[in-house]
Amino acid sequence: MTSTRARRTALWIALLTALTALAACTSSESSDSSDSSGEEDGPTPSRAVTAALRTVERSTDAADSARVRSTTTVGSTLSMKAHGTLAWGDGLTGTLTITYTGGTTAETMRRLGTTSMEARYLPDAYYARMGETFAEKADGKHWIKYAYDDLKNLAGSSGADLADQMRGNTPHTSVKLLLSSRDVRKVGEETLSGRRTTRYSGTVRVEGATTQTVDIWVDDRDLLVKKVEQGRTATGPLTQTAYYSDYGVKAAVEKPPAGDTADLRDLLRRGAIGGAS
Repeated sequence: MTSTRARRTALWIALLTALTALAACTSSESSDSSDSSGEEDGPTPSRAVTAALRTVERSTDAADSARVRSTTTVGSTLSMKAHGTLAWGDGLTGTLTITYTGGTTAETMRRLGTTSMEARYLPDAYYARMGETFAEKADGKHWIKYAYDDLKNLAGSSGADLADQMRGNTPHTSVKLLLSSRDVRKVGEETLSGRRTTRYSGTVRVEGATTQTVDIWVDDRDLLVKKVEQGRTATGPLTQTAYYSDYGVKAAVEKPPAGDTADLRDLLRRGAIGGAS
């Protein structure tokens, strides 16, 4: 029974990781930008680059919301695309449409009845709308609620890390990562979708991957408009590209109906989702 429960928990934590893949493998815990003073051995970024990135971080953070579209691949495990709106002025909120286009995660989603789903972020939990096959296993309910506190209790430190990543899943996270880089540099100016942008690039260390490269493109308002993160994880190479636009857009989100929502903790306790393993 214990091993069966562990397999079910592992499946759904793995699925949650895929559902929140907009965060890629980055973690704000690993991007301590306060330690970029140049006191350590090795190369250090120029003061001008550091100052520019701090301005971008503040401007993007203060914008509070944006439209997002992204593509993510992780080895043979995951290929997906997402689009929607996110806000971060008072905790992370927003709605994304996520489509799984390949990898073993897409196969898992097919067994659960859908490869495209709606995801809603609220300050205390993440909600994922599943398909009819899942609803048949969950008393007709279509939504799964992943409470951040439950993740910590169910998966220990890995669940806590995942919860922190989800709540820190904002555009300026990539800027924070670059501020922790010892070799970040200004690459130059490029035209992106008809707009002049400045590109910065550097290598960083993140949890879940070895050294990772981060490239960002910034517009003349000091707002992040594109990021590319590339690295290698335990399951294969990671590539994520994200575009941000319409900063300040309204990103209101409603909690799914309670009567149509199943709680992850309750599902695991009742073994209601074991058939998907």
